[in-house]
Amino acid sequence: MDLSAFHFLRPWFLLGIALAIALWAAGRAHRGGVGDSGIAPHLLPYLTVRSAGSRGPRPLDLVAAMLALGSVAAAGPAWQRDEPDFLDNVAPLVAAVDLSATMDATDVPPSRLEAAKQTLRDLAARRAGAKTGLIAYAGSSHLVLPPTDDRELLDLFIQALSTDLIERDGRDVPGAIALAAQVLATERAGGTLLLMTDGASAADPVRRQAQAAGNLQILVMAVGRADSQGGIDEPALRDLARAADAPLGSLTATPDDLDWITLHAQQHFQSVQDAGAGPSHWKDAGYWLCWPLALLALLAVRRGWRVPWQACVLAGVFAFAAPPQVHANGLADAFLTPDQQGRLAFDRGDFSAAAGHFQNPYWKGRAAYAAGDYAAALAAFSQQTTPEAYFYVGNTQVRLRRYDAALAAYDRALALRPGWPAAVENRGIVARLLAAMSEEQQGDQAEPPDQTIADKTAQAGQLATVQVRQAASEDIWLRTLSLSPARFLRGKFAVQDAGRQP
Repeated sequence: MDLSAFHFLRPWFLLGIALAIALWAAGRAHRGGVGDSGIAPHLLPYLTVRSAGSRGPRPLDLVAAMLALGSVAAAGPAWQRDEPDFLDNVAPLVAAVDLSATMDATDVPPSRLEAAKQTLRDLAARRAGAKTGLIAYAGSSHLVLPPTDDRELLDLFIQALSTDLIERDGRDVPGAIALAAQVLATERAGGTLLLMTDGASAADPVRRQAQAAGNLQILVMAVGRADSQGGIDEPALRDLARAADAPLGSLTATPDDLDWITLHAQQHFQSVQDAGAGPSHWKDAGYWLCWPLALLALLAVRRGWRVPWQACVLAGVFAFAAPPQVHANGLADAFLTPDQQGRLAFDRGDFSAAAGHFQNPYWKGRAAYAAGDYAAALAAFSQQTTPEAYFYVGNTQVRLRRYDAALAAYDRALALRPGWPAAVENRGIVARLLAAMSEEQQGDQAEPPDQTIADKTAQAGQLATVQVRQAASEDIWLRTLSLSPARFLRGKFAVQDAGRQP
């Protein structure tokens, strides 16, 4: 219990305490007044008849106590943030990996780059449920993967990183910062950029770009040893960290690296959230005072008492002014529509249950898509003719590896909403992927066979069915493509670099 953060969410309700004191004092004065009795004060105690139950607290005392306690409860005492249990894991992070030739050095076994890749894989496992993006940079910066919580997909592209993917020499740290700020602009505020490098670039451009990045936090992790031959330039890395106003860490290949990254990401994310937090982000502890209020109300039914229930109603208004939280329970069917139940399940991450509840085709498809049931998602999205529905039809067709159908769906979405950035981007990715696969297949067909063997058996010339093992999970459908991620990235980076040349 952090009493240093104790405060009231609705302090104006504390005026009810003053009202309770005023009513109690007025009632006591009226009951104890002797001005109109005509009896001498020293004789009054001997002439007063006290019946059973007349001693101790009076109804007025009880009502005043209920009013005061209800005012405190309605004021909303609070000292803890009302944060979900998974808040620590939702801080968005983008890792920028240096692919310069020096990252192949072996002073950190097996190599600097391989050690950095292993750290990223461990980090993705540690941050399960959080979104992690990937940037590769050398003389130019390139987005490998936008922030995603798909660990399998992230691991696939982490493994594809190598120092020969980018032809340009150098270290484009300002470009990596600008690219990360652009990517994280669409995520929740409080994102972090992790630079994993063994060298530094000019400080002034880095400083300007870091200042322009706004709420983006930058972490610099030095990959390599300074005490080995051909080791890292530690002073240059310190200058880089100062220019970026970033904490500087060193890769140790231990869990301490993960603790260092996640702690900084969580603290920055929470500080940004706290800066914009309002009273609703604090836990209202006033509900616990309902129990003593109920006990006082129970004592008010003492035999022989006449309680002014109008005052009790007033106390109840103060005590229950804040609306209670609504939670789904066993009677959900009686109070919530199927779509409302589906939205509750969707918000808590139970997508399979949400798909079973939803009747709205769009949200039913969204839930089924998130649950990995792409056939059900396609059936639901196909019932609609909105741009959003066609967009998700395209995404679902990609998951089902039906790329031509995906292109057609994206075209329908763009026809209804011209220039939609999300649809344009996804269509471009699929189109480039199909082109790359077609070029690779044509290249394979153009290569002459090394040896030709004639099949003279009785089965020659007959068609045979070959059983092809299906991918174990649709989440790793990229593994089944004939084009390797490394070749895809190499071609993508080359095209982007060519387009940037004057």
